Amino acid sequence: MAAQANPALAIDSKALGQLKLQASKTPDQALKAAAQQFEALFMSMMLKSMRDSTPQDGAMDNEQTRMFTGMLDQQLAQNMSSGRGIGLADMLVKQLSQSGQAPSLKGLPPNIGPAIVNPPTAAIPSAYNAATQQDFVNQMLPHALKASNASGVSPELMLSQAALESGWGKRQIMMPDGTSSHNLFGIKAGANWHGKVAEVMTTEYKNGVAQKKVEKFRAYDTYEEAFKDYARMMSSNPRYASVMQQSGSPIGMAHALQNAGYATDPKYAEKLVSVMRRMNIIG
Repeated sequence: MAAQANPALAIDSKALGQLKLQASKTPDQALKAAAQQFEALFMSMMLKSMRDSTPQDGAMDNEQTRMFTGMLDQQLAQNMSSGRGIGLADMLVKQLSQSGQAPSLKGLPPNIGPAIVNPPTAAIPSAYNAATQQDFVNQMLPHALKASNASGVSPELMLSQAALESGWGKRQIMMPDGTSSHNLFGIKAGANWHGKVAEVMTTEYKNGVAQKKVEKFRAYDTYEEAFKDYARMMSSNPRYASVMQQSGSPIGMAHALQNAGYATDPKYAEKLVSVMRRMNIIG
């Protein structure tokens, strides 16, 4: 990044550190990079507003499709801003250059880049923006690591599933009184479950066709309990023995999980891997 603008949002400490270094060595390039990121965020907000104005209760609409639509919109906004864009970045560079105001990145949080630092509440309409994703990872990582140490289940797999199933924690399975079930993994409550239950409408795939139906899901008192229960199920249920055999490879575990029939979505493994890459937790 030291010699050119980077269209990707700086959502981790490494990317932010690179942008800070660039600002100290090549202020003009850093100004362009920051302006492009601002333009990308602006276009992402526009796309989100357009999505919100259309009906989202069709047969193919569910948490996963909404999540990946949001991710696609972010990528589209970044790709557009990295080229000619809509002219907003160029205008910002021109105005700041004329005023003699060099970009400053001092005092920013260590894990959030300039495009999403301290935005007003109205500027965060999406559950899929970089700050929300980072907050989710920060909150759930300790639970994933603890469950992984006790079971051998990959923390990368657990984090990606929790993010995918819950929309980065913003669309969780809720109890009748409106409180969270803490079930981030979409684990259903079968006959052997004797704990609390949440009943919600969900989307299932039968012969590749999405169908809406009411299902019963397990409910927990804490997220730690949810991670612990998921890891115990993976490590003790013979159905998922093939998943545990891939314990050295999060990607392998994701594909084994789909082959074992954890989810009916035919692209479930592909989506999990995409979320892992979004989190920067695999190569």
